[in-house]
Amino acid sequence: QGRLLESGGGLVQPGRSLRLTCASSGVIIFRLGTTNWYRQAPGKERELVAAISPAGNTNYAEVVKNRFTVSRDNAKNIVSLQMNDLKAQDTAIYYCNTKRASGEYWGQGTQVTVSS
Repeated sequence: QGRLLESGGGLVQPGRSLRLTCASSGVIIFRLGTTNWYRQAPGKERELVAAISPAGNTNYAEVVKNRFTVSRDNAKNIVSLQMNDLKAQDTAIYYCNTKRASGEYWGQGTQVTVSS
């Protein structure tokens, strides 16, 4: 059974960077489907932050455009989210997600806290 595992979260000061990674255990091959990064801040709805298609096309929420970059390493079968110039409003739990014919898969999330 496929599972997703996020890593790389932590506490950073405003203006600094973090790199999140999503790995798969099991049968999920990231290059075969779109992988999404979502985030959920306390008291808010989960929102889509970034996505990368099988062809490598990327999309971003307006609030993270030009600061976040999603990428995929097919050899390692991981998807990363490089987050630069972090702001307090980026504080949230970040989740990776993908859908297959077998179902929809979520990781357990990784906490990102941006604070001085």
